[in-house]
Amino acid sequence: MSGAPAGAAWMPAADVTENDDEYVIEIELPGVHGDDIAVEANGRELVVSGEIKEKERKGILRRRTRRIGSFEFRTTLPGEIDVEHIDAKLSNGILTVHVPKNERSKRHKVKIVEG
Repeated sequence: MSGAPAGAAWMPAADVTENDDEYVIEIELPGVHGDDIAVEANGRELVVSGEIKEKERKGILRRRTRRIGSFEFRTTLPGEIDVEHIDAKLSNGILTVHVPKNERSKRHKVKIVEG
């Protein structure tokens, strides 16, 4: 009923944006509590996983279209990241993860000297 085979994690909808200083990942996780989410970085890979728990119901559930169970979002970022300063915030069902670039991965403008 969850839309994923039994035991399989489903992948939530997400956007990954890059700017000069960081990558920003926004993941749709309506109904998920922060305690049920794990954010981990390994090298250039970011993994967000967790679980949407089924709520206790009275009566008979006639239809379900919302997902429950384990979820996992994985992405490999194109440049080196500063894993020590990753920040995550959950607000209104959207998890926003700020992943700073390592100094070596940041874009630098080169000044051209004429002469």
